[in-house]
Amino acid sequence: MVALAALAGGCSKVLISDVSAPKLKIAAQYAGVVAVNIIEQKLAVVVGAHTDGWGVDVLFEASGSPRVYPTMFDLVRPGGAVVIVGLPVAPVEFNVAAAVINELRIETVFRYANVYDRAIDLIASGKVNLKPLITETFVFDDSIKAFERAAEGRPTDVKLQIRVG
Repeated sequence: MVALAALAGGCSKVLISDVSAPKLKIAAQYAGVVAVNIIEQKLAVVVGAHTDGWGVDVLFEASGSPRVYPTMFDLVRPGGAVVIVGLPVAPVEFNVAAAVINELRIETVFRYANVYDRAIDLIASGKVNLKPLITETFVFDDSIKAFERAAEGRPTDVKLQIRVG
């Protein structure tokens, strides 16, 4: 979703990384998205190749994984920005000196606050196509099945939808 919002907001290319091959395959269906499986490739190498060694303009950290923080500033160009979207479950350490030396901006967003209207507008405008993200649709009478399925945490599931009416 962050990648789609970035593309809709004007980014020409979005590199997205994950360890889930099925989810990366879904992300790669979108024009402008480069999917990077960090089990198979070093993210820093891919970022360098796509940015002539400069680093990304904006890095969105959406995983919440504490493993990202020690090196995330290394991926951003001087004067760039890091936007923290993912919420770690415990405090994390990060390299303040690397952020200061490269004059990086650090911003945060609580991903559910104050964005509902803009999200609906993006979908209604056609700038964001959510259909590839819907893994399965359930009728309202099967809502319990939908929640049971969500609780399974299948690696191929992105969004499960319940149709009301």
